[in-house]
Amino acid sequence: MIPELLKQRVDAAPDKLFLFSEADKRQFTYKEFEGAVMRTASMLAANGVRKSDVVSLLLPNSVEYVIAYFACWQLGALAGPINSLLKSQEIAYVISNSEARALLVNSEFLPVIRSIENELPTVIRFDNEAEATREFSNDRVPAAGIDLDHEAIIIYTSGTTGKPKGCLLTHGNVIANARQITDWLGFTEKDRLLTIMPLFHMNAVSVTTMSALYAGGSTVVSPRFSASRFWQIISDYQITSFGSVATMLSMLLHTYPDGVPAGLKTDQLRFAMCGSAPVPAEVLRRFEETFNCLVIEGYGLSESTCRSTFNPPDQRRRPGSCGIPIGNEMRVVDEDDREVQDGELGEIVLRGENILKGYYKNDAANDNAFRNGWFHTGDIGYRDNDGFFYIVDRKSDMIIRGGENIYPREIDEVLYQHPD
Repeated sequence: MIPELLKQRVDAAPDKLFLFSEADKRQFTYKEFEGAVMRTASMLAANGVRKSDVVSLLLPNSVEYVIAYFACWQLGALAGPINSLLKSQEIAYVISNSEARALLVNSEFLPVIRSIENELPTVIRFDNEAEATREFSNDRVPAAGIDLDHEAIIIYTSGTTGKPKGCLLTHGNVIANARQITDWLGFTEKDRLLTIMPLFHMNAVSVTTMSALYAGGSTVVSPRFSASRFWQIISDYQITSFGSVATMLSMLLHTYPDGVPAGLKTDQLRFAMCGSAPVPAEVLRRFEETFNCLVIEGYGLSESTCRSTFNPPDQRRRPGSCGIPIGNEMRVVDEDDREVQDGELGEIVLRGENILKGYYKNDAANDNAFRNGWFHTGDIGYRDNDGFFYIVDRKSDMIIRGGENIYPREIDEVLYQHPD
């Protein structure tokens, strides 16, 4: 279980720095992080949160977001991240459908929920962990009696029609994907990852938070992507890898056409991890040449916890391909669920220990997605003769906003298109 994984890291290296807040320069050793988690877990328990309850999270990218996830898991509760771009009634639907016991919210989102106050469970402001948990002890809160099959996260996603669906991801799913990513990319205790993707997406949770923990490394949380400050952050914190989308890479090329500014140290940077949409070949080539930093593309969705494939983190990677399965099984099938020949288009199906337990109280969605022992993504793609996969039409892992379906990549671009 995730609490046990954290305890192992604390016992092995209590004074190693694990979590950094780029916004206000706070930093937490593994031991200090554990203390913050325990205080927050005690606060949640005092507000009636128990094992198997859902705690909705409406927070900006911050160390508080990471602490909140782990506090839920310590109690055996489910973390319910809410897309902060949703409108009030959409937020109300997610909270109601998940039957959340409490809502942890940052003050900046209070205006958004004001019109739905009567529909909300217990609301707890969580702007700053130290202030919010001042009354509580950092003594270890006994981990709830749970196993790897116990739900850890309920995250809402949707297909092309209907209401958003709650994906139930277990402790086993989260740990498995962290292990798969860590092993494939070769993360170690020396790695320091940068979290600039939104923590209401599984990308930031799995790729740059849980993988850092699994490897015994560290992670830096930045509130948002800023092209003008990006390389300074990479240098100041000695970042070895970061998650991104194609738009961010293009913005960095536009802002720094001559490469990394003089005087900054980026030799330790190994690669940029990129998902949501293929990186245009020219952007990938120019980025690697301009910044001497490989771009490693991958594919995944909330239902696979996050990553199902990654390119190899070396010169074998293929521009335009989402790579090779990193631990789960992956096939391309026809309408009758028969595997097609290499090079032929079909639906991407997945099987493995990182695949969701199921959709929350949605038998129809479960029956449609889980067929013949495989999870059907709805995405269309093909595999080449060397086993590399390509996605040509992405249908799954979409977020509802304003009644319209918006791909995560489009949401990411909204989040990261800043004038600087």
